[in-house]
Amino acid sequence: MSDRYAVIGRPINHTKSPLIHGLFAQASNQQLEYGAIEGSLDDFEAQVLQFRSEGGKGMNITAPFKLRAFELADRRSERAQLARAANALKFEDGRIVAENFDGIGLLRDIEENLGEPLRNRRVLLLGAGGAVRGALLPFLQAGPSELVIANRDMAKALALRNELDHSRLRISRYEALEGQSFDIVVNATSASLTADLPPLPADVLGEAALAYELAYGKGLTPFLRLAREQGQARLADGVGMLVEQAAEAFAWWRGVRPDTRAVINQLTIPLE
Repeated sequence: MSDRYAVIGRPINHTKSPLIHGLFAQASNQQLEYGAIEGSLDDFEAQVLQFRSEGGKGMNITAPFKLRAFELADRRSERAQLARAANALKFEDGRIVAENFDGIGLLRDIEENLGEPLRNRRVLLLGAGGAVRGALLPFLQAGPSELVIANRDMAKALALRNELDHSRLRISRYEALEGQSFDIVVNATSASLTADLPPLPADVLGEAALAYELAYGKGLTPFLRLAREQGQARLADGVGMLVEQAAEAFAWWRGVRPDTRAVINQLTIPLE
């Protein structure tokens, strides 16, 4: 009988995780089953525990359950603790172990797949939600000269800054970015999900080596369109991050890290 894994979220019909993990298993000769579970807002914790009791080995967690998965765990990684969220669970020795691979998946996509190292570069993160929380520790460990978080809600950004006191970490209001330039700009806000745009000053994106949209499969979002209009030719969406964080979870569960390039190529939609 194959080991069982699943992704749980709400809604879940759009998920690419079963396809991705199926391709990983095929490429690495791993025998496993991977399904998708529509999470219940009332009974999420019971669903996780039931999956474990039925022999499940691990789960990916997506919106809106990452905070609740973190709370449910018996043990939590440093990355999960900083993010206060889990995007992967492992069931071992009667315990639930929480991890967060979102940040390291994003970093691997930017540095390895797109060839844009963060070391000694100025990086701007737009937003202060769970995605930014997950990215902070891996990003700072990559050694940027400065990492700036821009957000509408300064209290939320300040809370992040206080939690991770680091000399290279700075917070800013959007309007205070006027006249500044960055090497890498990542849109981690939810604006693109509603075809909206963060309130960026003019030309913030013009000098960047890379404009990265965390949302994936949406083509040329307002953020990426603005980057192109400001003269930025290097654009990317979050499909690479999606695949890379999945590969991290797969390796955590199975002890084998699959190659990601072919899967990223299969899922990539041209930014038009």
